[in-house]
Amino acid sequence: MSVHRLTLGDVLAEHRRSRPQGTAVVDGDVRLTYPELDERVNRLAAALAADGVGPGDRVLWLGQNSFRVLELLLAAGRLGAICCPANWRQTADELAHILDDLTPKIVVWEESEAVEKARGQVSPDARWVGSGDEYEAYLAAGTGEPPVEVPDDAPVLALYTAAFDGRPNAALLSHAALIAHNMSLLHMRQMEDGFAFLACGPMFHVGTMMFTLATFQIGGKVVVTPAYEPAEVCRLIEAERCTQAFLFGPMIDGLVEANRDRAHDLSSLRFVSHSPEWDEMITVDDSPWCRSGMGGYGQTEVAGMLTFLGLGMGGAGHAGRPSPLVHVRILDADGAEVPAGEVGEICARGHSLFSGYWNRPELNEAKTRGGWHHTGDLGRREPDGTITFIGPRLRMIKSANENIYPAEVERALKSHPAVADAAVIGVPDDRFGQSPKAIVVLQDGRDATAEEIIEHVRGEIASYKKPRGVAFVDQIPKRGYTPDYDALDAAHGGGAYPGM
Repeated sequence: MSVHRLTLGDVLAEHRRSRPQGTAVVDGDVRLTYPELDERVNRLAAALAADGVGPGDRVLWLGQNSFRVLELLLAAGRLGAICCPANWRQTADELAHILDDLTPKIVVWEESEAVEKARGQVSPDARWVGSGDEYEAYLAAGTGEPPVEVPDDAPVLALYTAAFDGRPNAALLSHAALIAHNMSLLHMRQMEDGFAFLACGPMFHVGTMMFTLATFQIGGKVVVTPAYEPAEVCRLIEAERCTQAFLFGPMIDGLVEANRDRAHDLSSLRFVSHSPEWDEMITVDDSPWCRSGMGGYGQTEVAGMLTFLGLGMGGAGHAGRPSPLVHVRILDADGAEVPAGEVGEICARGHSLFSGYWNRPELNEAKTRGGWHHTGDLGRREPDGTITFIGPRLRMIKSANENIYPAEVERALKSHPAVADAAVIGVPDDRFGQSPKAIVVLQDGRDATAEEIIEHVRGEIASYKKPRGVAFVDQIPKRGYTPDYDALDAAHGGGAYPGM
């Protein structure tokens, strides 16, 4: 046994001893102290082990936010296994792809039409456990101690990334990577004893998960709600004296509207300044994270944030400086570092980086060439050493804090029988920053309305990725084999891309 090892399971075991009365998780009527959470995690790990779950095996969660996501993650971690909370908003086809790709041993699920359809499309090898009473009975049946000594570099969390090439990839994050990121984030956010985080954003999203785990790391309280609902979020902030929540612009506006009558005291929330009405309701926080507007650069593959604007406020680069636990280089196509002021690919290595993608050996080799993780994003090192994020090498649309990649939407468009060719651009949107717009060429002799095209896409991929507008054209301009997105932007009002 290494005296240098530290896993998420070790963190929980220490909290059991150090915080015997501390509340770990709140979810509806469920309130668990750290000792109670540890006991349940041990039982769940034993139950999973009895079903043959061991090092490297996958456990999949298909459902909305729940305290059970954290339990499954910690229990899988005690076995050297990997937990994946999947995007429950996806279509049956998208969920079937995840089931087929991840080949989980255990699936814990909430009933939905999409999940039922996806289950019917794949091999029935996995054991399926319902998320309610069946889960509780399954956990209660577990006995004994987890039998595995787990290395801290073992992957424990899998999060599917947005699809650059039409299908998503599962980024694998180890115990060590998550703990390293936790430490960086809790330093930047200046988390203190008694910190309480409201997980009202999706737990399949690294933005929610990184704060959930940093709060867990410091022995704070994680408050879980199934999904964002403004009135309920206001109630929970007051009832649980939440310090932080997963919120961005439109969500904050929704809370301001829901609490116009000041029925709820939101002053415990120490958050970023947003508007006069909002600032009067909360306590505007002065930590580097909040003073910088929660700025920086990150992605799932780095466990959340690679750089923090809080380490470079007032600098020339709007992404700040790297986390203290990583190195960042701006490299050209040959892997050489470019001079300050020149654009290249943002590349990194360090403690919080992922372990590669599940079942993608060729992609992993390409992503880690030269001993650096190649993010796929363009950036620039400014003369003062700060970093500017320019944008993805493959164009990306950012809508309401969700990443949408044209290739995925184009694949769905082209599956429509009347569509001969298609491209997708992002157009400015006052509310969401950007929204997708489809440029479509119809098959000779075929007809389709914009509404029919949009409805078709909604049936193929998650609804938030669907185009909000369609332009019909005779042909798509090309650069080689790919659409000429610059020409399409100019012709159809594209713009407002991240970093531009």
